[in-house]
Amino acid sequence: MVLTVDRKRRTKETDISLKINFDGSGKCEVTTNLPFFDHMLSSMGKHGRFDIDIRVKGDLDVDDHHVVEDVGIVLGEAIHEALEERGSVRRFGSAIVPMDDALVLLALDLGGRSYLDAKLEFSKKHAGSFGLNNIKHFLRSLSDAGKLNLHVKVLAGEDDHHLAEAVFKALGIGLRAAIEVDPSLSGSVPSTKGTL
Repeated sequence: MVLTVDRKRRTKETDISLKINFDGSGKCEVTTNLPFFDHMLSSMGKHGRFDIDIRVKGDLDVDDHHVVEDVGIVLGEAIHEALEERGSVRRFGSAIVPMDDALVLLALDLGGRSYLDAKLEFSKKHAGSFGLNNIKHFLRSLSDAGKLNLHVKVLAGEDDHHLAEAVFKALGIGLRAAIEVDPSLSGSVPSTKGTL
């Protein structure tokens, strides 16, 4: 597994630079010009112990959709690149994260097949300038580009901020668990197929 990945993505809608160390300490420098999204990504990095440096310029004069989508794509591509030679990673990761009234369950599989099941309902449309409906879109872009199977269930909660933050914390914790090398596998791949 590659521990540090640099990715760039430039389209007519966004210009993104990402550097991520998957074996870091949780140091995050995130600038998407969407403060709530910055907070969520930093929370994911902190609790996953990933060092993340991401800089984004995007067409926020249109709306926040393209920025959120493209960050999901770039982050998913970085995960996939880091795991191209998946080796003896644990493959599966999960987390149950409480945050005050919110309780979120997240499970993922780095097996190389994309799937998302996330039923997220928020009471408001926005948190600051960030459209909360874009969280599911971010997760779908991440899942597709990262070729990972991702399930997110909200078990309890009413406060939108707490629900969203519990999702991102759980994502960080679940990813950290899945990418860790399992020494008991002795170099083998955790699959009956012999490959992921």
